[in-house]
Amino acid sequence: MTTSLLVPLHVAYIRALGNSQDELSYHLSAHLRMNAVYWGLTALCIMDHKDALDRDEMVDFVMSCWDEEAGAFGAHTDHDAHLLSTLSAIQILLMQDALDRVDVDRVVKFILSLQQPSGIFAGDAFGETDTRFLYCAVSALSLLGRLHELDVEKIVAYIRHCRNFDGGFGAIAGAESHAAQVFVCVAALAILDRLEEIDQPTLCWWLSERQLPNGGLNGRPEKLEDVCYSFWVLSALSILGKLTWIDASKLEAFILSAQETESGGIADRPGDVPDVFHTLFGIAGLSLLGYPGLMDLDPVYCMPASIVENVGLRKGWKALQRRTS
Repeated sequence: MTTSLLVPLHVAYIRALGNSQDELSYHLSAHLRMNAVYWGLTALCIMDHKDALDRDEMVDFVMSCWDEEAGAFGAHTDHDAHLLSTLSAIQILLMQDALDRVDVDRVVKFILSLQQPSGIFAGDAFGETDTRFLYCAVSALSLLGRLHELDVEKIVAYIRHCRNFDGGFGAIAGAESHAAQVFVCVAALAILDRLEEIDQPTLCWWLSERQLPNGGLNGRPEKLEDVCYSFWVLSALSILGKLTWIDASKLEAFILSAQETESGGIADRPGDVPDVFHTLFGIAGLSLLGYPGLMDLDPVYCMPASIVENVGLRKGWKALQRRTS
């Protein structure tokens, strides 16, 4: 079993992702393209290989996804604007020092237009609501320096309605707790400085219970382990100062075992096909666990900590101390 992070292979894997445009799978995943660029760039930044992808080409792609009618970003050129892709676009441009390319006033107007009377946000003009979109709105407005334009109390009240008996949060009020939804709600509350809304002992117990005997984490009880929860669970524990509540060495070994040792990339679990989504969140988890040689990751924004600090947005999270070897 592989016991070290295969950084050169993962860098090569991410660089090669754009070379598959003749494959059907490339076009079938167009609705995820903006997110995929963000996942790949963030993973490269955490591995300290940001320059492995061409900056100008990336910025040009992001700007080609601008939806002039809506005033925000779609997942791909000629796609409708959506909060998920708009947040990813803002994160990419901030990491590439190109945020001045954005019509901030129009983006803010788009985001605010999606808040529903209950406080939750729709993802786009078609109306699907989810706490993921609430987080996207809060995070994006924070990164744009326009958080003060939100109705914070309405948002906090909705998150409060999503809190369950086990301390966790669901996709909407009344939905079961899920680790990814826990991240978005905890991170949104961290950005809004309202962490007192969380039943921290109960939630941290529920999060620590996500670790299975093989070291991996699942998203909810009785489900399989999955590398992506290495971020969703650890991020919330990091924000709440409870990373020591899971077995870090067993989780690290599980993440490393899910690497593709020939072509690079990280899969959801050992033996499966890797993808850029799990590659980022595996590396993000390793960074929070203090894995040697990685850059610090901010768990609130899922971006390099140095960039978040440079714009004055760091919150009070704690990662494990970075090991030297």
